[in-house]
Amino acid sequence: MVMPMFTPDDLVVYPAHGVGKIERIDQRNVGNALCELYIVRIRANNVTLMVPVGNAATVGLRTLTPPGKAAAILESLYTGCDKRVFIGQNWNRRFREYTERIKSSDLSVVAEVLRELMLIGRSKELSFGEKRLQEQSMGLVAGELAEVLHLDEGTIRANLLEAYAPPVMEEKP
Repeated sequence: MVMPMFTPDDLVVYPAHGVGKIERIDQRNVGNALCELYIVRIRANNVTLMVPVGNAATVGLRTLTPPGKAAAILESLYTGCDKRVFIGQNWNRRFREYTERIKSSDLSVVAEVLRELMLIGRSKELSFGEKRLQEQSMGLVAGELAEVLHLDEGTIRANLLEAYAPPVMEEKP
């Protein structure tokens, strides 16, 4: 048996799903082998996941981002709204790249996807898939930052959307 990295009631992050809570550790027969599983309830959508204890690190199950790093990520999102992003590739290629990056177990990688999508959305209409990815990355980033920094998730979302809103063009008389 593998020694569990987490215990019941620990908050963890599962890539592409977000913050969850370890409800318990179960043992189940899988094939002819006894397997220990983390039972993780994802907070954002109340979905329950079963993650093999021995594969937890492999699939990217991790502890929450430390508060110092979380604060730096949030600050970089607020200060990065004036950066330029290269949008030379077509939306389909960007979508595939972002889909892979959003599965990262590193919150800063997911935050960078969010930042790039919001910057692209300032100057052109995002495809349906890109809009879904922006919403997914927003949920992952805002959810974890809110948990770690003890902030309101809705406020983080609203502040980021405001910071990345397209500039208002002044009408000339």
